[in-house]
Amino acid sequence: MSQEIAVIGSPEFTTGFRLAGVRRFVDVPDDEKPTELDEAVEETLADDGVGIVVMHQDDLEHLSREVREAVETSVEPVVVTIGGDATSGALREQIKRAIGIDLMD
Repeated sequence: MSQEIAVIGSPEFTTGFRLAGVRRFVDVPDDEKPTELDEAVEETLADDGVGIVVMHQDDLEHLSREVREAVETSVEPVVVTIGGDATSGALREQIKRAIGIDLMD
């Protein structure tokens, strides 16, 4: 079974990914966070058809502690965050989780 990329976030965030051909996405309007965002993330993490989840870095602040921990420790699907104040160290950790090795060593 092939796995797909899923994008979770505001309609403004997901639009570019939809235009690029991503078929799995969950629009969560800013006024419906955090409860809708928690539910969307939990459902997407549990979906066996999803291999990569893309979210905006700022949306992590809206997640409950339990869901944020699930995102930070998820190996499959791997969760990649974009934007915000993400540092190169955070990106390095995401890549390491995704492929299983640290390319900087």
